[in-house]
Amino acid sequence: MKSKLLLTGLATALLVAGQAMAKVTPDQAAELGKSLTPLGAEMAGNKAGTIPAWKPLTDAEIPASYKNPGQHQPNPYPNDKPLFTITPENLDQYRDHLTPGQIKLFETYPKTFKMPIYETRRNARYPERIYENTKKAATNAELLKGGNGFKGAYDAYPFPIPKDGLEALWNHIVRYRGEYLVRRASEVAVQRNGNYSLVTSQQEVYFNYNNPAKTEADLDNILFYYLSFAKAPARLAGGAVLVHETLDQVDEPRKAWGYNAGQRRVRRAPNLAYDTPIAAADGLRTADDTDLYNGAPDRYEWTLKGKKEIYIPYNNFNLISPELKYDDVLMSGHINPEHTRYELHRVWEVEGTLKKGNRHIYSKRVLYLDEDSWGAALVDQYDGRGELWRVSIGYLMNFYDLPTTWTALDVFHDLQARRYHVQGLGNEESLFLDFAQAIPNDKYFKPSALRRRGRR
Repeated sequence: MKSKLLLTGLATALLVAGQAMAKVTPDQAAELGKSLTPLGAEMAGNKAGTIPAWKPLTDAEIPASYKNPGQHQPNPYPNDKPLFTITPENLDQYRDHLTPGQIKLFETYPKTFKMPIYETRRNARYPERIYENTKKAATNAELLKGGNGFKGAYDAYPFPIPKDGLEALWNHIVRYRGEYLVRRASEVAVQRNGNYSLVTSQQEVYFNYNNPAKTEADLDNILFYYLSFAKAPARLAGGAVLVHETLDQVDEPRKAWGYNAGQRRVRRAPNLAYDTPIAAADGLRTADDTDLYNGAPDRYEWTLKGKKEIYIPYNNFNLISPELKYDDVLMSGHINPEHTRYELHRVWEVEGTLKKGNRHIYSKRVLYLDEDSWGAALVDQYDGRGELWRVSIGYLMNFYDLPTTWTALDVFHDLQARRYHVQGLGNEESLFLDFAQAIPNDKYFKPSALRRRGRR
């Protein structure tokens, strides 16, 4: 059975024939904060009562044990128990609220894969300035020619009331994750037998687009700067990667450099885009798989299919607990479902179909974007034959510091190879994710800084 498509309120008005390209009117934008949340989700719950109204997390709900920026986020709902668990035995009962990729995971791993379903808590919250900037962007933002960028928005979700797939996709790409973050985390490719070798790095990201001290005029086409230094294993330690992420990557492709500690040389990495395989992922993740989707959208035709009610990963605080070891999280086939949490949420379904004459290893990719955060929770990717090949999962949770809703872990499944890749493992790291450090000066993210900072 197919999942039911949900089109309600303003979504219906903007997607009906003849209005697909109409600009959002001031009257429609005025619904932000009323019938719609400040980011464009439906304020109300569903008719069945299985999805509640939006209720952002309050300061009073943050556990008292959370004191320092960068520490692991303690679970604000420690007493929650699963309402039920989806297994291969009762799968048919819940198909309407599952994606093809989730169903395929049950079929691929019938003895071990399951989904514990919890009470839905629509607790996403953001700084007030993000709400204010998003309301301004609603009537001002517009796509650049070809949809390869946008203008008229800054430090905001540019299209809170999207009219097409590209607008919804850009909300995901530029979703709020702070101004500057530092984390030490591991990524790993897990083999069919469950074996893995960790690659640990320190990552630093400066979100130029979200610097409140700047304006859209200061962007210079740079969304963010990304810097990563390898810490382990020893053969990779000291190596570094620097990325200047551009907004319009067709006009100005992403710039990337790599530093090899052994050779002590900085080299330009010209092809870090689209379906370029990522070395640390052992071939399980492409460049544009990162962050569940990133980069130029120009090789696909993007369609906004509407909304669905889907069981997606949400409030996965337990998954990043320092009380767990990596061996507790990782197992053969998929991460340990005992530590995961799924909830019923409304998602936007965005389908990308490869344009004729373009090349990519995925002929189609379907993103399921959480309506409250615009973050992709699930992505189904299809091969050249049109068969479901890979499934990406973003285990969403609330980060108190900013605040924002982002992923605890990103997991990339290859259903044919029966292997998977995990990004963001931090259970065994003392520094989990620190949003409180000061933004470095402009020279910090220059290629010349790589050699000075790279150490074995």
